[in-house]
Amino acid sequence: QVQLVESGGGSVQAGGSLKLSCIASGYGYGSACMGWFRQAPGKEREAVAVIYTGGGITYYADSVECQLTISQNNSWKTAYLEMDRLKVEITAIFYCATRGRSYCNSAFWYRRDEYQYWGQGTQVTVSS
Repeated sequence: QVQLVESGGGSVQAGGSLKLSCIASGYGYGSACMGWFRQAPGKEREAVAVIYTGGGITYYADSVECQLTISQNNSWKTAYLEMDRLKVEITAIFYCATRGRSYCNSAFWYRRDEYQYWGQGTQVTVSS
């Protein structure tokens, strides 16, 4: 059973930082495409950043209201999303997703339907 569990969300003042974590199990994490998506109320779920756990591949959305760093740890089977200089506009539920044991698609990495497995999400709220 593929399972993804997000954590690290919460409330933070504008300009602050958060680091989200996604603990994976039930698939070959060491050669998987892992992604972070966000969904604000009334809006579609959209890609934020993606990383291939085998190394050498990362993708970032063009317009996100903070500085982003995606990373991962093979030993702990965990993907991370570091967010700095947060703005109110980034407020959303953040979801971890994976294609399982697959490379990230260089042309369509941002597409929601590229990912088969999803976590339950973690709320990120930024206040001014």
